[in-house]
Amino acid sequence: MRVTVLGSGSTGNAVLIASEKTRVLVDAGLSAREIVRRLVEVGVEPDSLDGVLLTHEHTDHAGGLRVLMRHVNCPVFISEPTEAAYYSSRRAANNGSNEGLKRKEALADRTVEIRSNAEFTIGDIDFEPFAVPHDAADNFGFVARREGVRIATLMDFGHFTSLIKEKLRGCDVIVVESNHSRDMLRACPVYSWELKQRIASDTGHLSNEDLADWLTEDYDGSAREIVLSHLSQRANEPNLAKITAETALTMRSPLFRAETRVSISEPKTPTPWIEF
Repeated sequence: MRVTVLGSGSTGNAVLIASEKTRVLVDAGLSAREIVRRLVEVGVEPDSLDGVLLTHEHTDHAGGLRVLMRHVNCPVFISEPTEAAYYSSRRAANNGSNEGLKRKEALADRTVEIRSNAEFTIGDIDFEPFAVPHDAADNFGFVARREGVRIATLMDFGHFTSLIKEKLRGCDVIVVESNHSRDMLRACPVYSWELKQRIASDTGHLSNEDLADWLTEDYDGSAREIVLSHLSQRANEPNLAKITAETALTMRSPLFRAETRVSISEPKTPTPWIEF
């Protein structure tokens, strides 16, 4: 099993999870051209994908999907509420009814229905999805499993729930949101008050401070790697996010020290493969 974050940030998100036989693209928020380019950069041909897994319909996770379908031969694994929302999302509405029709045509006979609370399998990788609190139709995180290795991916959620904490126990790699600094969000001159309220809400995005609280109080210390993702490019700073997380790990009880490496995913560059 191995994983790379092809790109992550406010402008778009995509993750690649692979085994020796299976390659799954998680979300398609980058442009199709960038996704194709970055797949090749990490050594994967686009037509070798076994599936595209869509966690929710927001543009920074699904904006490149329609055009990407011209370059791949695999199905899209998507829940029924997310599929309906994808066809009628704000971007589709702004571009007129024609965009919604184009999306339906691109996905016609190419979807596999999944449920955000039921396990499913793509190739030889098992996926264990779980609901996360976010203002989307049916947003979920998941744990990808194969031969005892557990890789968790969860972005776009406003707070840690008991279910999320439970699912993250025993994971070897965790790709998790660290979206904003609370102080930088409050001071951000570009965001409106309404947008700031949405981001900071329980169904918005996770702050550096919220992640730090989980790392100190609830994280079981099992992951070899934690990759911080979906960093805001206006209300966060990569070094600040990383230092906040690393400091939280050092503040754990001496009985529960964690030998976890913290790294950052970037908007324009894939992360190195993390392999098991």
